[in-house]
Amino acid sequence: MSRKKYTASFKLNAIKLSQEKHNVAQAARELGIKAWYMAVGNRPIKQGLIFHSDRGSQYACIKFRNILKSYELVEQSMSRKGNCWDNAVAESFFKSLKTEWVYKKTYLLKTDAEISILKWIETWYNRNRRHSALNYKTIKEFELEISNNKHAA
Repeated sequence: MSRKKYTASFKLNAIKLSQEKHNVAQAARELGIKAWYMAVGNRPIKQGLIFHSDRGSQYACIKFRNILKSYELVEQSMSRKGNCWDNAVAESFFKSLKTEWVYKKTYLLKTDAEISILKWIETWYNRNRRHSALNYKTIKEFELEISNNKHAA
């Protein structure tokens, strides 16, 4: 292959890779926004809420930040650069999701993955899986306990 053809091929591959990275980033941003609306649809915000995340582009993009700003009761918080410990609870969740579920499955379609993961979260993780951070209660048990304590007060 001549040097000229090699250079042209390299440039085309670099452009293609750049477009693929852009598409992945765009998909991540759209998924973050979709997840936010699903979350507030399932659990309306009734009091102050801190939305803490890593510095991923899906949370740092202007569109997502503006959506959070539109909710008066929401304050956005991000991990410090290079410090995964700031977000240890979320990191632990995604480790559990991947090792307990995703890596054991094969998905042909994106929608299959979305449905499968949602099912795992709603039927297993929230209702049956015990969490050491919650004194070995399930998330549902913990939420019920908090709700009962509020009503008793």
